[in-house]
Amino acid sequence: MSGRSVLSMLLKPALVWIALMALLGAISAIGALVPRGHWWVAELACAGAMVAIVVLFSMEMWRHAPIVRLFSVLGFFWVAILFGLTMVDYATRSIAPQ
Repeated sequence: MSGRSVLSMLLKPALVWIALMALLGAISAIGALVPRGHWWVAELACAGAMVAIVVLFSMEMWRHAPIVRLFSVLGFFWVAILFGLTMVDYATRSIAPQ
């Protein structure tokens, strides 16, 4: 292997790691500096961007067969359904009197 190929092999994972750490820092900063309000939307968007980076660049989903991509999307859709059901349960519970 030449020095150029090793550098090109290490460049993509390093850039992915830097992007993930930057998004993690953004989520942490939002959580630490703004503890209340509707900033959870921004945190959720950062988390979604992190998932997209992992799926597209680390898992290299564009190189797989269409059926694998379909089941990957369906898996994330199923997780979204479960997350939504959990949030509905959390939002509709009443606080018991003490």
